[in-house]
Amino acid sequence: MRRVVEQLEASRIREVANEGLGRDDVLKFWFGESDEVTPAFIRDAAVASLQAGETFYAHNLGLHELRESIATYTEGLHPARTASHWFDRLAVTSGGVNGLMLAAQTLVESGDEVVVVTPAWPNLAAQSLIMGAKVTRVPLRVQTDGARAGAWVLDMNALLAAITPATRMLVVNAPNNPTGWTLSAAEQRTILDHCRRTGTWILADEVYERLYFASDTANGAAPSFLDVAEPDDRVIVAHSFSKSFLMTGWRLGWLVLPPALTDAIGKLIEYNTSCAPVFVQRAATVALQRGGEVTPALVNHLRHCRDTLVPLLRALPGVTLAEPFGGMYAFFRLDGQDDCLAVAKRLVREAGLGLAPGSAFSPEAAGWLRWCFASRDTRRLGQGVERLSGWLQARPSGGQTRL
Repeated sequence: MRRVVEQLEASRIREVANEGLGRDDVLKFWFGESDEVTPAFIRDAAVASLQAGETFYAHNLGLHELRESIATYTEGLHPARTASHWFDRLAVTSGGVNGLMLAAQTLVESGDEVVVVTPAWPNLAAQSLIMGAKVTRVPLRVQTDGARAGAWVLDMNALLAAITPATRMLVVNAPNNPTGWTLSAAEQRTILDHCRRTGTWILADEVYERLYFASDTANGAAPSFLDVAEPDDRVIVAHSFSKSFLMTGWRLGWLVLPPALTDAIGKLIEYNTSCAPVFVQRAATVALQRGGEVTPALVNHLRHCRDTLVPLLRALPGVTLAEPFGGMYAFFRLDGQDDCLAVAKRLVREAGLGLAPGSAFSPEAAGWLRWCFASRDTRRLGQGVERLSGWLQARPSGGQTRL
């Protein structure tokens, strides 16, 4: 076994979830997915495909019809360029995580330097480590006072200083999991201009682009590198059907690439998965064509979930939390609770509350907890806060919880 694989950390979120195995009384907010089932018309499209006998291989880059639908969808969000412009820059992947890994396989060699903005979903750093890269983390910093106390923000000077001509790739996830941090269009331009000078690739994980609650864009989506980059810029943008279309278990995503990379990614798909299943692609095509029936309502509901949960958490003593602008997570800190993994396990055992530990996302997020608020029934969110409140009140007074 390669040493880097042997040294990969197991998921700390699943480690917490294992504490609740076999228990029906746990309110589970640890995984990054809604508890709402994929809409029936999307499931029906997959069933129809299977009943039609579409059980064979497809094109490496995805079904023509699906790529056309993605191109049209992309034009709707980024109208400066037409759907035909986007079509030849698309590769359908077996999940967003597969797309991100394909990008790392395409660009990163052993010994390369990669910069990752953290906290972030751990795969974003691990994928480059698997390729043998040297990974430098540039942490967001926490605002400690003012109206946005508890918000995570980018230190642009620190990021630009970390990206040098020796930096092969920058990996950035915005809107961000777990913090809810987002990039502005101006910040994206600054980063892109700097990376043009250093020759650095940008791998932008924008899977939460539609789960955006600010009102500073005409299309309701978060700012995207696709709006500031030219076709031949060293920019790859990863997307997924998981979040915005309630399709986490379907494992389907796509990459937007410079045209020169499309064929290379197609070859890598052949060596990784050959292709995504046809029936899943048929379902995704319908999801895009009828996306207006899913995503806007989902975003409105998630905003309601956020606006339900955040004030309740803020009302608890010792909680530090800022309202997230994007994503589906409340990321908060409990005073005096630095060992968030141990705290998360205790919350499962003692309060029946399942949250993700911040240390799962980066060392600098130790002491923080992530609460996925994508719940069909917002009453569950209130019940969860009641359990957390009761657990906090039952703690021994003074300092750290005894573990």
